[in-house]
Amino acid sequence: MIIEQITLTAFRQHTRLLGCGETRRAVCVDPGEETGEIVAALERLGLELQAIALTHAHMDHVGGVAALKRARPRAEVVLHEADEPLYYALPEQPALLGIPRAAWGQYGFDYEPPPAVERHWRDGETYAVGSLSFKVLHCPGHTPGHVVLFEPDERKVFVGDCLFAGSVGRTDLPGGSTEQLMDSINNKILPLGDDVTVYSGHGPETTLGRERRTNPFLTGRYL
Repeated sequence: MIIEQITLTAFRQHTRLLGCGETRRAVCVDPGEETGEIVAALERLGLELQAIALTHAHMDHVGGVAALKRARPRAEVVLHEADEPLYYALPEQPALLGIPRAAWGQYGFDYEPPPAVERHWRDGETYAVGSLSFKVLHCPGHTPGHVVLFEPDERKVFVGDCLFAGSVGRTDLPGGSTEQLMDSINNKILPLGDDVTVYSGHGPETTLGRERRTNPFLTGRYL
């Protein structure tokens, strides 16, 4: 699997290109902001973008969808249906964080309306990218429609903002639920296996085994 990471936005969000080395087909997971870096990486790696694959609809994960869709119009925009209201509210999302409107442009938060969602994730489906097969798991809690993408043969999982090295996703924004998030982590993500490498939306890589043993939100230390 080809994994190209581009860290974007004031929130240091990891946008990733995931590609099949055989077919050169790829998806872009969570383009965080408008930037030429994503298209430049596609061209440098010789990848054909088949989809803009969104784990969830927070602004630092979808702020670059419109620009990328213009550059690669044949790439389908894929999101879970439960996050559509949040996605289409992108231009007003900075207000949810209490950021003064006068500062939106300064921080790159002056968003245009996003393009239409063209496909909805379904819990348990398999999404093929060339010879790669991602299992889609609906994992609400951070947002209602959050999903994670697991490639069982590669033993890699792309968890968006559900789980981090030493922490878990926030649940204090509209649509968040601590109970749902912990249920998603404990009953859908951790059972994938201790050897699975975790790629989060922010911060360093980790493994499920390391988080199960040491993450204070999972060991009970912070409960």
